[in-house]
Amino acid sequence: MEGLVERLVPDELWELFRRVVPETVVRRPQGGGRRRAGDRETLAAIVFVATSGCTWRQLPPVFGPCWQTVYRRFAQWSRDRVWARLHRVILDELGSLGELDWSRCAIDSVSIRATKGPLTGPNPTDRGKKGSKIHLICDRNGLPISVALSGANLHDSQALEPLVQGIPPIRSRRGPSRRRPAKLHGDKGYEYDHLRKWLRARGIVPRIARRGVESSARLGRHRWVVERTMSWLSGCRRLHRRYERKPEHFMGFTAIAVMLICFRRLDTVVGR
Repeated sequence: MEGLVERLVPDELWELFRRVVPETVVRRPQGGGRRRAGDRETLAAIVFVATSGCTWRQLPPVFGPCWQTVYRRFAQWSRDRVWARLHRVILDELGSLGELDWSRCAIDSVSIRATKGPLTGPNPTDRGKKGSKIHLICDRNGLPISVALSGANLHDSQALEPLVQGIPPIRSRRGPSRRRPAKLHGDKGYEYDHLRKWLRARGIVPRIARRGVESSARLGRHRWVVERTMSWLSGCRRLHRRYERKPEHFMGFTAIAVMLICFRRLDTVVGR
């Protein structure tokens, strides 16, 4: 069990997680009771559920805590936005090492079939079946820096402004923190004049495919990186289909997926 926990949650990830997780003090005035499950074992179980796609009830007992305990802790940490804060900490580490390339960022979305809950809607690309949509902005290297969730019927153009505004100030190797890319690439779904003006007003050069000019058969010289990042998200099998009724729970799994993508890059850089 120790080997599995350490493989799913390496020491470096555990140290970063301890910086963002709220401290929980459990006191029993009457004494006795069962020892509280360790946070590292619980985190490893959550990562296992996210990456393997198994249900909570199928969680192997080798992790220690029962699946009800793991689920309650996941729900609590999702409400406390622990996953978003962990993603932010890892981005700061990458930014301080100069691993974030702000020269060109790309934006795109992917639709996922959903069974229930808010932030769902009829998917126009899936015969009107209910679904959700993950919106994503990544840097030139494909590292996700902003992510959001909506119903599948929301047009991509409506998510651009809140997604750009959702980019947190990230530490830089030199100079102040940064949160605006120099250029933003997008497909024809974002081809609207008001979006171009909005981006230019914030010092961002729009690089959006124009209808009737660029062929739809090409992803472009720079937009392909966000498509690759979307394929990286599919490595988190819990995102193949939305089973969670509460959107904050599904958003928690999405934040875990982007966090793992960024952590793997950080682990590669530090481990050189």
